[in-house]
Amino acid sequence: MTEKRIRVLVAKPGLDGHDRGAKVVARALRDAGMEVIYTGLRQTPEQIAAAALQEDVDAVGISILSGAHNTIVPRICELLRAQGQADVTVIVGGIIPDEDIPALKKAGVAEVFQPGSSTEQIINFIRGHVARRA
Repeated sequence: MTEKRIRVLVAKPGLDGHDRGAKVVARALRDAGMEVIYTGLRQTPEQIAAAALQEDVDAVGISILSGAHNTIVPRICELLRAQGQADVTVIVGGIIPDEDIPALKKAGVAEVFQPGSSTEQIINFIRGHVARRA
């Protein structure tokens, strides 16, 4: 029997139009054997949550550089819980000030990856977190 591949939705919410980092992470996750679904730019929290449900993902990676993380990310977490996906691992990457991280984690984010984080750190975190939930 083959092991189930980890499914990760990579999302770019809001008006942020810079997606190079999201694409680099998406490719690294794919190269690490994960199945990656990329939503594209300028997604609403509702679109991201709907895609996570439709794609039956294990994790949602949110890339945000716009500064709207304190509004958008908690809304995504709230929508995931409302549709019965509280067990989906949510990670955030981008320009996130240290002082905003505790509130994001309280909202349901499992981990925040700031500039300088390696793709290896992200891969290992997702693998470990999803394995602990299984």
